Amino acid sequence: MKIKSILVKSIAVTALSVTGLVAANNNTHTAQAAVVKNDTNVVTVKNVSDNAITVYDSYKSPEATGQTLASNTSWKVIKTAYDAKGHKWYDLGKNQWVRAKYVTRGYRTQAAATQAPVQHQTQTENTNTAANTTAAINTNTQTTTSTVSGSEASAKEWIAGRESGGSYGASNGQYVGKYQLSASYLNGDYSAANQEKVADNYVHSRYGSWTAAKAFWQANGWY
Repeated sequence: MKIKSILVKSIAVTALSVTGLVAANNNTHTAQAAVVKNDTNVVTVKNVSDNAITVYDSYKSPEATGQTLASNTSWKVIKTAYDAKGHKWYDLGKNQWVRAKYVTRGYRTQAAATQAPVQHQTQTENTNTAANTTAAINTNTQTTTSTVSGSEASAKEWIAGRESGGSYGASNGQYVGKYQLSASYLNGDYSAANQEKVADNYVHSRYGSWTAAKAFWQANGWY
């Protein structure tokens, strides 16, 4: 999954063309809400007082979705936009927007995060080096029962095939396992069961279904 975003492969996002009429003049923006050229592929939530920031359904007339992102977690960015008041927003996919003032551009540091995004798990993150992380992955031909079936199971296996060749022991930098989840998402538990569970949580939170995630992958080359 390569960062992963709601609810972080190497990011291969083509810069989005300007789709609105926002002009910059001395670092200010005209009072017209618009999507602009994306200025980052990844953002990291700042260490905020409530340990989480709110996710909204729009940058124009934002309403809270009920979801939150934990401090020090990193997320893929799909769009960058400014609202009519000149506030910058980032779309994390499927109109899940966060205010730019609460995030920083780029990845978090390995030692910063202590919990997984949205689920607010309390397990401490495995902070081993990439080499040790690779060694820690269970590379046995371990299988586990998927929680989805039918077209959902087919889409899930399709993504796994392209991400890792279907191997729970696959590793690519900070991304590990069958679904190439960020190591921080797995919180040191690389078991097949946990990979399945975390992948399901991520996909359902961000895309709503594995079939929707597959469609996004086919359009963008990642999910």
